[in-house]
Amino acid sequence: MIPDDTRKALDRGMVIPAHPLALDSNRKLDERRQRALTRYYVAAGAGGVAIGVHTTQFAIRDCGLFEPVIEIAREEFDRAAADREVPLMRVGGVCGRTDQAIDEAELLRDKEYHAALLSLAAFADDDESTAIEHCQAVANVIPIFGFYLQPAVGGRVLSYDFWRQFCEIENVIAIKIAPFNRYQTSDVIRAVVDAQRDDIALYTGNDDAIVSDLLMPFRFKRGGEIIERRIVGGLLGHWSVWTKGAVTLLAACHHARTDDLQLRSMIDTATAITEMNAAIFDAANGFKGCIAGIHEVLRRQGLLEGICCLDPNEGLSPGQSEAIDRVYATYPEWTDDDFIAEHRDNWLR
Repeated sequence: MIPDDTRKALDRGMVIPAHPLALDSNRKLDERRQRALTRYYVAAGAGGVAIGVHTTQFAIRDCGLFEPVIEIAREEFDRAAADREVPLMRVGGVCGRTDQAIDEAELLRDKEYHAALLSLAAFADDDESTAIEHCQAVANVIPIFGFYLQPAVGGRVLSYDFWRQFCEIENVIAIKIAPFNRYQTSDVIRAVVDAQRDDIALYTGNDDAIVSDLLMPFRFKRGGEIIERRIVGGLLGHWSVWTKGAVTLLAACHHARTDDLQLRSMIDTATAITEMNAAIFDAANGFKGCIAGIHEVLRRQGLLEGICCLDPNEGLSPGQSEAIDRVYATYPEWTDDDFIAEHRDNWLR
């Protein structure tokens, strides 16, 4: 059950960082730093946290870390609840074929998570009707956050017809739109409009167009009426770093909807945010270093010990560290290193 005030906050729009995995030099779970990351996101003003997702590394399921990581986050969510008027939106990743996905959804429900971010990567070769049946089966267990993941990192192309059918699933509460493609982004929003699902919140996962997504009104004809929908927030791997800056960014984008001067300022900011994302996500190398790039920023800030991933072959690409140096120097106003330095020792206790 999602608390009413949390659901209202989700519909208004919030920052939801995609939570990384903290590993030590032996590639073992570093529980102290895992907890510190969650505390950082809460303190930075995030409205929710998503864990067990791509940024957490899907391979946690192969090495017995899925449930421990979900439990650690739950404990930190409960700890934070005492100091919050509006409870955090608790999102957990669900993937795999239907039996696995239902098991994961039941675990999330039992751990008092509010919703599942549902990956369809395991259905890359299935027809869309099979994928819809899978989504309905998971939605019977827990509210779902739809997820359009770009093919470059394991997603698949999904048609307008898929999304139109998806919107018929009663227990869909939001969709993370992350195909990194404007045509496909439009397909999702048009499907939501045509389904008359005003209760589905739209979230950007398009890390290459974060500010554009948050500023742009999407208008479609439905019958003889023009319907406008907006992407209200983000569930982003990008927002797992410099999170306090992300909270400021989202508030500024919301304000810009009614302030032309602010709108012009935020349009100018769009390039800066995309440049920062290109560096940490390793866009120049087909996103090969996207997880390691996130880890590198958190390592520099002292929140992670190193940049280890579960896969020993994953790391920074040649030139990626220098690219991160460049965006740090060019756009310091969107970083939050001083904030972290002030509170890090307390989060690490």
